[in-house]
Amino acid sequence: MSNLTKALILLVAILGLGAGLAFWKSNTNTHAATDFSSISKEEIEMLLADVAKVNPAAIKRLGENPELKKEQLDNLKQLLSLASAAKKQGLTNLPLNHQELQNIRAEVVAVNYDKAINSDKGPMPPFGFITEDQIKQFWGEGDQAAKGTMASIKDKLGLGKPDRETAFNEFLNTKVELLKASNPAMKDREISDEEKTQAREFFAKIHIYEEEFDNKAASGELDKGVVARANLQVKLQQAQFLARIYSESLKDTLKVTDEEVDKYIAEHPEFDTSAKKAKAQEILERAKAGEDFAKLADEYSEDPGNKGTDGKGKGGLYEKINIGQMVEPFEKAALALEPGQISPELVETDFGYHIIKLEKKGQVSDAKGADGKVAETYDARHILIATTQSDPENPMSRPMPVKQFVRQKLEAEKQKAELDKVLAENHVSVPDDFDVPQVSDEDIKKSMQGQMPNALTSTDGDEATPPDAKSDEKKPEAKPEPKKK
Repeated sequence: MSNLTKALILLVAILGLGAGLAFWKSNTNTHAATDFSSISKEEIEMLLADVAKVNPAAIKRLGENPELKKEQLDNLKQLLSLASAAKKQGLTNLPLNHQELQNIRAEVVAVNYDKAINSDKGPMPPFGFITEDQIKQFWGEGDQAAKGTMASIKDKLGLGKPDRETAFNEFLNTKVELLKASNPAMKDREISDEEKTQAREFFAKIHIYEEEFDNKAASGELDKGVVARANLQVKLQQAQFLARIYSESLKDTLKVTDEEVDKYIAEHPEFDTSAKKAKAQEILERAKAGEDFAKLADEYSEDPGNKGTDGKGKGGLYEKINIGQMVEPFEKAALALEPGQISPELVETDFGYHIIKLEKKGQVSDAKGADGKVAETYDARHILIATTQSDPENPMSRPMPVKQFVRQKLEAEKQKAELDKVLAENHVSVPDDFDVPQVSDEDIKKSMQGQMPNALTSTDGDEATPPDAKSDEKKPEAKPEPKKK
């Protein structure tokens, strides 16, 4: 869902409200469902004012680049549209999702309230000013008469210790379920007693501050700007969550089948490989006729791995190839030969047409195999006439197999069509433009000297970068021989 989840954007991530902290909100203190249908110019400017305090360099770049400003507005519209679509589809009513939306609201409100009342009291970890006595009172462990502000509507409704314990267990189960769903490696992971104790304390702290926020906001004691900022950040953080789960719900709808890939290739002559096959066949016949295989490889092979560090060809030679290292058609053909033999037919893989000559086999590997036993290796030369395809819209991209290229192209088209549909069906209002705060070089210098946190770092130290924002990671070289894992 890379195009859909691009709506999880910098403007939101930059606030440091990562999904790593999200906590329970009791159904007995419900709030009106969040409206994702609009964001105002004033709200965007309020966000940017916060960003300017922690990353003035990012704000300066935004102010100097009109295209970047437009991109941010487009991304905000996509984000809110996806959230609206999830809401229309009823995803917000599913118990797990409903619980998580309440979790997000509780966390964001508590974080904002903590900053509002404690920012001038010196450095302290999040919620560090909450005392042990407050936590005990929250759990009903202190004197009932000493509870003070904790004798709230919940207490009056009879929600004492047993209800809070039940709510905490529901919260913890929700967190564990979401964690396991997003990380298969955690499937059988059990939460330790220590982790449960830490979560229980954090749960109490979040709830204490959320309740104080709600009470003071209702009575007018809290600055309206603090309330507005918290509500806006709740909306954006919930929108991120909903956009992600909506994208996941479309996984099967947006899947591209093998039949669709084959049909597209057959209908587009530019993917016809018959000329390349004819070229490879001609080279094979020359090799079988006795021409020097290594010289043919250096002259014709399109395998990027044939180049040594000095830029010269290696005669198509790969030494000590471990069994299982190469793609199956290549390895099967190579191991069917005896040393010195050339495969009588072209070997086709996703990377192109291979002409293979076996040099040695039955050698002992330097490393043990997956079963712990010493494995055998073989040496082979090969000539590749590549059928891989480069993305014309991304000159820096590496060539990839035609089927992989077409699959990605069709997936992108399906995703764009779905996103266009979502935008058309959900009439989200965003401003035409917004004002960017003015920052000076001195502001940027001070932020760097003060070692301000990176704008894409969340409050718990994890990157708040969307799942699909890692497309710039270095990818392995697209050689024809390695087996795709």
